[in-house]
This record gives sequence, C-alpha cells and structure tokens, in this order.
Amino acid sequence: MGRKLVLFVCAVSLVFLVYSTCSAADTPIKLKFANYFPPTHKNSILFAEFSQEINKKSGGKVDISYYPGGTLLTAPKMAAGVTTGIADIGLSHFAYSRGRFPVMEVVELPLGFPSAWVGAGVANEFYEKFKPKELDQFHPLAFCASTPNVIGTLTKPVRTLEDIKGLKVRGTGRIGDIVKALGATPMPIEIVDMYESLRRGVVDGNLGSAEQLEGFKIGELLKYVTASWKTGGCFGFYTMMSKAKWDTLPPDMQKLFTDVSNEYKDKWGIAFNSIDFGGIQYLKSHGGQVINLSDAETTKWVKAVQPVIADYKKDLVAKGYKEQEVDTWINFVKERTEYWKGQEKARKIPTVYEY
Repeated sequence: MGRKLVLFVCAVSLVFLVYSTCSAADTPIKLKFANYFPPTHKNSILFAEFSQEINKKSGGKVDISYYPGGTLLTAPKMAAGVTTGIADIGLSHFAYSRGRFPVMEVVELPLGFPSAWVGAGVANEFYEKFKPKELDQFHPLAFCASTPNVIGTLTKPVRTLEDIKGLKVRGTGRIGDIVKALGATPMPIEIVDMYESLRRGVVDGNLGSAEQLEGFKIGELLKYVTASWKTGGCFGFYTMMSKAKWDTLPPDMQKLFTDVSNEYKDKWGIAFNSIDFGGIQYLKSHGGQVINLSDAETTKWVKAVQPVIADYKKDLVAKGYKEQEVDTWINFVKERTEYWKGQEKARKIPTVYEY
C-alpha cells in the first residue's frame, strides 16, 4: 500500500506540474500602454496599430492593453507612472517632466529642426550614441520630435518680435524658456487644458506645433499663426518601457519589440510631418491666417533665443556635467540635423515649412 500511495502521489504531482507549466506557457504577458493624446489623434492611432502589431506577431505571447487619451496616465505623470508600474509603456515628451531628463532636453532647444522626421532621426541617434544615465530606469522603444513649434495667437497678429511682448503664451519646459526669450510670459498649461484656457482668455496664445491646431482643436479659436519655426524648438517625444518590465521579457519578445519599434521610428516621424498639414488647413477652414516672417525678422528671432541655449549649458554644468561635454551634445545635434535634412529631401518626405 505504501509503495502504491507513493506512486499515486508522484503521478498526481507530475500531472499538476505539467498542467501548471502548460498554463503558464499559454498565459500571455500582459502589458499596459499609456498615451495622453486623444484617441482620434493620429499619434494615438499610430500606436494603437503598433500595439496590435506586437500582439499579432507575438503569436499570443504578448497582450498589450492600450490606454489613449490620458485614461491611465496624464502626460506630466507618464514618466513616473512607468517607473512605478502604473503603466508598462508610456508615450509623452520631456518638457512635461522638466529636469528629469536634462540631457535629452537638448533636442528641445531652438536648434532649428525643420520637421518631426528630422528631429526623430537626430533624437534616436543621440540616445544611441550618448545613452544618458537618466534613462537607466527605462528601455526606450522610439524617440521622435514634434514638428517645429510656432506662435499662435487669439486676437493679435504677430508679425515682429515687438508684437509678442507682453502676451501670455503657453509653453512648458524648455519651450517655456523660448517663450520668455521672445518677450512673452510663459504659461505652463497642459495641452489637454489648452482649448478651455484659450476660450476663457487665460492665455493669449500658444507656442506649439501646427498639428495641435487640429489634434486638440485649438485651430477653432486661434486666428493667427506666425511661422516662426526656426526659433520655436520642438517637443522631444518618447515611447519607453519600464526597464524592470523589459528585463522580464524572454529574448524572442525583446527582439520582436526592437524590430517593430525600429519600423515605427520612421513611421512616427513621417506621421508627425503629415499631421502639420492638417493642422494648417484646420486653422484656415476656421478663418485663421498664417503669417510668414521676413528673413530679416527671422534673424532677429533666432538671435533672441540664443540665451536659451546658453542657459541650458549653465544648467547642465551646475548639475555636474562638463561644459565641453554639453558642447559635444549640441554640436552633434546640429551636425546630424544637416544629415537628416539631406535624407528627408532625398526621400521627398513632405514638410509644411520649406528650408
């Protein structure tokens, strides 16, 4: 009896072990992806497709639940929410958490990105070359830049640098520094609150990319957009996974994320370029007007924002970085911007602004 009992227990244990192993293998890795863009925004649609592609190509091993529209995390809370596990993957930009990613903020300086696609190429290269320690808690999947930020105003047309003085203009992070350098008062308002802030007259305008005109419907309210793109800077966007979560993925799923993410680096930049066209058209369809600056006026604007770059250098040196190191980053961004501009023209990727 004793021997039969032992054999019976062993058999039951073996069955249970096999069942448990199979059940664990059949259970997909569940991931939460948070994004603050409205569900209908083209950036949201793009990363819904990204999530679906990962789910499909994983053969059921990964199941991404996608939360656009700030339903899981708002833009300012995205970075912290990914590190604490509220979300496993997050999409936002560096300006919403100023000081947390000081090195990567270099891509938000007024260095003359002419388009999102160029900014994406530079930002992804910058990370791969310098690997800032500030991102050690994350596994970056893709970086991008917004299209160049331009001045939009409610009632006052801005044709010269003097016209912007005294206005209250939305600008977050380093973009707010650009607003201040141009002579306006920066208002660090979250983009989802921008429509109401404009409607109620809390602000006089916005320094942001033209895509916001349609993507967040503020083109219904703004009457003028000054094409000040050479001085506007760009928002540096990221899509990043928690490093802790990344380390739990099996090698084949890590490879899948890497391969799909590399495809979407290009797609994201092209998509961001394209939605600027829709934003400008949306503005015009609601009676808005685009104001182009003369070359002489543009030179004045470019000169006015140079202190933003100098202040960035001082800030980073105060944080312990060497001045030569910061100069290396800035020069790298400038050099690679010229390279990616050439690539953009060679591929004939459409841009709103001619350069």
